[in-house]
Amino acid sequence: MHTAFIALGSNLGDPETKVREAIAALAGLPQTRLETASSLYRSAPVGHADQPDFVNAVAQLATALTPQALLAALLAIEARYGRVRSFANAPRTLDLDLLLYDAQSVSESGLAVPHPRMHQRAFVLMPLVEIAPDCIIPGRGPAADWLKRCGDQNIDRLAP
Repeated sequence: MHTAFIALGSNLGDPETKVREAIAALAGLPQTRLETASSLYRSAPVGHADQPDFVNAVAQLATALTPQALLAALLAIEARYGRVRSFANAPRTLDLDLLLYDAQSVSESGLAVPHPRMHQRAFVLMPLVEIAPDCIIPGRGPAADWLKRCGDQNIDRLAP
């Protein structure tokens, strides 16, 4: 089994419910077990600011799926929730990103692992460090060190 970390985010409809349901959907993937999921966090949008705040989380999976098969499964879950890719950083019903897959680096059309901007985003790093405090981002170093560099980004943990 491989260890994968998935970032979840939503800011349309009922984002908290969508993120919780998406975590349950991850647990139902074939050849995959949900190991843990972070708390939910609220964060301001990045890039296109004229949209609602996001609800974010990170889930840790144990999976026998390849990175490519896991990505295909994530895209299928997004599609079930009506994800439309209208423009970069647009509002989303659901966004699922493959952050890490073991300590592997993958770079191919449509798939980059580790996620190329994860080290710059508190809304990814804070929930990641919550569930995996010693997590290392391949080629970058400890996720906790990168989180310290994102101190100017506003993110709030939501009550359970």
